[in-house]
Amino acid sequence: MRIGIPAETRAGETRVAATPETIKKYVNAKHEVIVQAGAGVSSSITDEAYQAAGATIGSAADAFSADLVLKVRAPSAEERALIKSGTVLVGMLNPFDAENIAAMAAHGITAFSLEAAPRITRAQSLDVLSSQANIAGYKAVMLAANTYQRFMPMLMTAAGTVKAARVLIMGVGVAGLQAIATAKRLGAVIEASDVRPPVKEQVESLGAKFIDVPYETDEEREIAKGVGGYARPMPAAWMERQAALVHERAKQADIIITTALIPGRKAPTLISEETVKAMKPGSVIVDMAVEQGGNCPLSELNKTVTKYGVHIIGEPNLATLVAADASALYARNILDFLKLIIDKDANLAINKEDEIVVATMMCAGGEVLRK
Repeated sequence: MRIGIPAETRAGETRVAATPETIKKYVNAKHEVIVQAGAGVSSSITDEAYQAAGATIGSAADAFSADLVLKVRAPSAEERALIKSGTVLVGMLNPFDAENIAAMAAHGITAFSLEAAPRITRAQSLDVLSSQANIAGYKAVMLAANTYQRFMPMLMTAAGTVKAARVLIMGVGVAGLQAIATAKRLGAVIEASDVRPPVKEQVESLGAKFIDVPYETDEEREIAKGVGGYARPMPAAWMERQAALVHERAKQADIIITTALIPGRKAPTLISEETVKAMKPGSVIVDMAVEQGGNCPLSELNKTVTKYGVHIIGEPNLATLVAADASALYARNILDFLKLIIDKDANLAINKEDEIVVATMMCAGGEVLRK
């Protein structure tokens, strides 16, 4: 089968859907791989490295004309025009973008969106959200440390003692846990908050303190369990109690990293304008949910702004700032997913009984499957 790896054209997207490591495996499995010239440059991968792995270097039209196209982000209208009807497309296509899914269906594309994979053990190796969130959590701390005008660790020097930075992590999924681990390595004192009670143990195992917001009703306890590993919107009364607790902790914090996202919905507000006003001058907020409306209303997409003396970083998609490793992990996620839709003879074999295949298939045969 012909596999195409086009260059990503979306602004700020630095990743690529295949690396020499995964291409070597495709070639060994008897596939023909066409990589668009320059596709890997932003991820520190040269065309020569792809050729050495067995790929052919071609144009965008060559890559998009393949039987199977591997992408990072959903194709634009211009890119869709280069894809022939019947092509299989795999990538992070945003399962909540109904308009784009309908456009791909109308074009006759069979599209798989890997973000929609279920949270089950068998799907762990192809969990693109986790692989990229891990990187984003790490980078959020590095950005914060770079902007923060003091040391992260406690230092005892001849000129006196420097206090350790106090870091507050809001939302303890994969990104939040990695942010805790990274901040800990840098010597910070860390507190963390999340709606889901089970994460308390994980937070404490990494050496951070968990901010406990008590549950007052059975409804709150039930909602806090989340669904499929994701948080659900909490009742207003609980959010008010959390906001009051967070406000007090934020006044003490030097760095706040917010990671709270609810799939398919606007990000919840965790840090209010009033809380920002109460923070120490020179403090830093990294709003990792800025693309979905932000966890802080003062965040601005693609900008670092200073409000009330607090630096607020609104950099979206932090994994793109660690492009080489982000691409390496993403390419392995795709490699593992393809094992579910390609047989041992290198032919397409989409098993519609497989729950991972069913969950990730957005459209096929001109029909939108994700309603």
